[in-house]
Amino acid sequence: MVPTYETLLVERRQQIAHVTLNRPNALNALNTELRRDLKDFFTSLQAERDIRLVILTGSGRAFCAGADIKEWREPGSITDEREARQQVNFWEAMNRCEQPIIAAINGYALGGGCELAMCCDIRIASDQAHMGLTEVTLGIIPGGGGTQRLPRLVGRGKALELILTGRRIDAHEALRLGLVEEVVPHDQLMAMVDTLGQTIISRAPLAVKYAKEAIVRGLELPLEAGLQVEAELYTLLRTTEDRLEGARAFQEKRPPQFRGR
Repeated sequence: MVPTYETLLVERRQQIAHVTLNRPNALNALNTELRRDLKDFFTSLQAERDIRLVILTGSGRAFCAGADIKEWREPGSITDEREARQQVNFWEAMNRCEQPIIAAINGYALGGGCELAMCCDIRIASDQAHMGLTEVTLGIIPGGGGTQRLPRLVGRGKALELILTGRRIDAHEALRLGLVEEVVPHDQLMAMVDTLGQTIISRAPLAVKYAKEAIVRGLELPLEAGLQVEAELYTLLRTTEDRLEGARAFQEKRPPQFRGR
């Protein structure tokens, strides 16, 4: 059963969860309730084996415009601030998500919204999208992984330029820099992302899961250690029924019938 949320629309279509940030009047800004709903949703996926992929987008004209400035207040003690952050820390739940996450960036993705997109595995942008880490214009730095993920995607120098200036970029510049994987006409965005999602879930479930794990874990390791992770996961896959089914289907010139075993 798909849970219901105040700030998220969650629809299950076959083995794909379509998740829409649903605060359009606030450009889907990240308030406490939305952060908590995102944390609860991605935490719940850890026990949900029937959902194999997540598509994340926003309602209205924004993907996510960043933190909800209306909630900003006088800071408390360091302990209070850390505890409050942990209660709504959806980043960690997304980092632990075994299912691939595709961001369909339909409009503005700024500040925390850009960080949310970078936390996804694949980013497809509308040609109307604009992105940026604009936190220095508000007297802070990106605090949801932006200073760490952006350099890994676009390189050290470009990440420094974008973060230190707070400059916004359009979808085509994001594509040139490697911040998104593809840019499509706005009215074709969701159809393209749906097609991509269906292609991924048509592949062997365990192979998709382990491929993501190998890449995510390997990027944080020296090459030799990453290659060892890859070898271990490859060896595990050689023991599966799906590996035998893939070989049989290839020889018999038919589509494989994978069962995730």
